Amino acid sequence: MLRALFISIFTLLFSMQVVGQQVDTDSLLKVAYREFNESNNLENAKKLSWKALEIAPDYLDYHVLLGRIHQRLEDLDSARYYFDYVLDRDDSYHEVYFYLIPLIIKTKDYDSASKRIDEAKVIGIDQAPLLMFEHEILVKKGNHRDEYDFLKATLEEYPEISEFRQRFNNLESRFNSDRIGINYSLTGFSREGVGPWHLTGLQYIREREWGSLIGRVNYADRLSAGESISSGFQYEVESYFFTGKTSYSYAGLAYSNDIVFPNLRFGYSFFKNFQKGWEGEVGLRYTVVSPPEGNREFRSGIIGVGKYLGSYWLNLRMFIQNEEDSFYPAFTFTSRYYLGGRFDYLSFIVGYGTSPDERTTLGQFDNRVALESYRFGFGYYKSISEKFFIGVQLMYNYQEYNPSFAQNEYEGSLNLQYRLK
Repeated sequence: MLRALFISIFTLLFSMQVVGQQVDTDSLLKVAYREFNESNNLENAKKLSWKALEIAPDYLDYHVLLGRIHQRLEDLDSARYYFDYVLDRDDSYHEVYFYLIPLIIKTKDYDSASKRIDEAKVIGIDQAPLLMFEHEILVKKGNHRDEYDFLKATLEEYPEISEFRQRFNNLESRFNSDRIGINYSLTGFSREGVGPWHLTGLQYIREREWGSLIGRVNYADRLSAGESISSGFQYEVESYFFTGKTSYSYAGLAYSNDIVFPNLRFGYSFFKNFQKGWEGEVGLRYTVVSPPEGNREFRSGIIGVGKYLGSYWLNLRMFIQNEEDSFYPAFTFTSRYYLGGRFDYLSFIVGYGTSPDERTTLGQFDNRVALESYRFGFGYYKSISEKFFIGVQLMYNYQEYNPSFAQNEYEGSLNLQYRLK
């Protein structure tokens, strides 16, 4: 009540004064902004602004305030009128660009928004937030190729924008691509007479707008004292498919009738992208191992969190394995430093325990899951050209093979892919 009385008296005195006009309009502006920001009394703020403009019609700060009032009221046409009025007369009001551009984008007048963005660049406004507006326009237009080209060029100059790196990697996998590849890994052991193990995989990868489909045939050969003691094949099919603008899923099925692989493996994960480069994962794995003594069934739950931090991607995954009444945890931390596209990066991995996502030792999952292991490794992945991709990874694993007895394991992996189209 007292505030309303004060404002009425102030406005009356203001309208009667001629001398010291500039001081009064400055003072009234503070009162109007207080009504706008603190009291959220938009009607009072509007009346005070109109009153001031009767005496000082070129006082642009009041036009800015009126634009913000109408923007908050969702009266976008009026808000745009006031913001345009200010910038057309004085482009030094830099903050008005950040009120006006998202408003124009909201009305789907993308050409006008782009024009204002270009103006802001010319007068030296910080580029990073303007790039966000440019990207938003491209997203709303829905042209993935234009968006991809924009992100690729922007990341070369601004690799620290995490949201762009996350979107770029996801977007690149939406373009039509067919690749064939070969994976090979060699695992050596510190125990005499054990190993080495060989694992070779041939794969075909088909990527389309909806996601990807991967077919793979794996062959494993385990040696002991220079002799092959067991070998066999595994057949896999996997898919990553988009389930929304900011989410996708993974599903995989593998089968083998040979002892060097689990008899059956099924997996599913759901991934959700959040703002500022965050990503979450929830998933499950079901693994059936068929040793001579009978089938053993393992169920695994997965919780993962990832974060793009400039050119870095950080990911932590927790696995909880279950067999009947027993539970076995495993953790894997993976980091990547991107050197260019999604096929160009350095990687570092550290982990504890055994998970069903480790291909090279999956044939011994039932023996290892209850035992301790610690591992770390490094990798380098590079696109040699538009057609060829190569990856090299080295891993060390400190692995129990019986309680209180451990061995050192050394693994080297090579991955080659060729793009068919």
